[in-house]
Amino acid sequence: MKCIIGLGNPGGQYSSTKHNFGYWVIDSFLKNNDLRLKLSKNNYVFAEADNAIIAKPTSYMNNSGFSVKMLLKDFNIKHSDLVIVYDDIDLDLGAIRFKQGGSSGGHRGIDSIIYHLGSQDFVKLKLGIATKKNMRPSEVYVLEPFPRALQKKVEQTINTACDGLDFWLENTINETMNHFNRKN
Repeated sequence: MKCIIGLGNPGGQYSSTKHNFGYWVIDSFLKNNDLRLKLSKNNYVFAEADNAIIAKPTSYMNNSGFSVKMLLKDFNIKHSDLVIVYDDIDLDLGAIRFKQGGSSGGHRGIDSIIYHLGSQDFVKLKLGIATKKNMRPSEVYVLEPFPRALQKKVEQTINTACDGLDFWLENTINETMNHFNRKN
């Protein structure tokens, strides 16, 4: 069984921020597949599909690792069958990138997951959030919403990410990267 986890921060004050891009993709994926989230006892919400567990940690972004570790344990999922969906300030808005393994690139949510899993052996789906706006300090930029003028591009990115996740569920990571990691 495969597992798709979107990162974000719980709570209304964060719901429209760039750092919740992973949550937005999960919400759209669930809606597209007519799935509903259930509450777990281990700091995550989840839905079960025929071929995957789809989830969102309910701990804050930078503490996502323990929730991810518990979810994998609860459902006996291998690290290599996991994809983490999250925002990436080093990619332009509209770009998505699948990647197998590798470092966190400075993303604290991914740092937490690598620490708690003791492994980098999982797939990452990076969602570009870079715009022409000044992005420094990054910890302020990620906690701001996108300007309304970019909403269509945000929605297109979410749709492309959902298509990529559907493709990944039925194909290898190499096939998925070859298909979706093209330039916009």
